[in-house]
Formats: sequence, structure tokens, C-alpha cells
Amino acid sequence: MPGQAVHRIHHYAGCSTCRKALAWMRERELPFEAIDITTHPPSLELLSEAHGQLGGFGRLFNTSGQSYRALGAGTVKAMDKATALAALAADGRLIKRPLLVTASGRILTGFRPEEWQELLG
Repeated sequence: MPGQAVHRIHHYAGCSTCRKALAWMRERELPFEAIDITTHPPSLELLSEAHGQLGGFGRLFNTSGQSYRALGAGTVKAMDKATALAALAADGRLIKRPLLVTASGRILTGFRPEEWQELLG
């Protein structure tokens, strides 16, 4: 739809939750750009904004993923903000997904349909 603002969804094709989120967007005919989080991780700037909007790293790290387990929870907890953001920007698999950036700049991680519905209408 020309002129309609587009949302961005950073996702991983092998993630069933991401597939559900993309299907949810399609069902509602909401315009979006799907970005592979593993080949094109979000920028440091976007991750810093997400950190601020989400109130820290609690909803930003994918604590159940292999990359997180390989680093170790203790290592991640010991990181300062700059180091943690750099780690997230370097390895998209560390990021809780999907990561939604709405056309208005609001950011959500994970897929909770009721939360997405409230934000996107």
C-alpha cells in the first residue's frame, strides 16, 4: 500500500515463534519488512534504543538460545552496557526474537499476540 508506514521484524527463519509472528502480521495485512536477524543483526543504535524502551537487557537477550548458553549467564551478567550491546550487534542469535520495530519506532521482543495487538491495533 503506497505511503503506508512499514514495520520491521527482525526474525530467524528456523524459529517457530518468528513464523507465528510473521503469519499474524500477514493475517492482519499489516505492512512489514522481514529482516533475517542472523545475517543482518540490528545496529548498535537500534539495540541501544531497545535497551532503553524495554527497561534493560531482561527482554533483549535470548536466554534460551545456544549463543547465550555458550557465553554463559554469568558472563552476560558481568558485561557492562557497551559490551552487552556490542555482543548483541555481533550475534543476532543472542537477541530475543522476533524483534519488532513499529513504523512509529516502538520496540517489542518476543511474540505475545495480545501485546502486539495492543500496540499495532
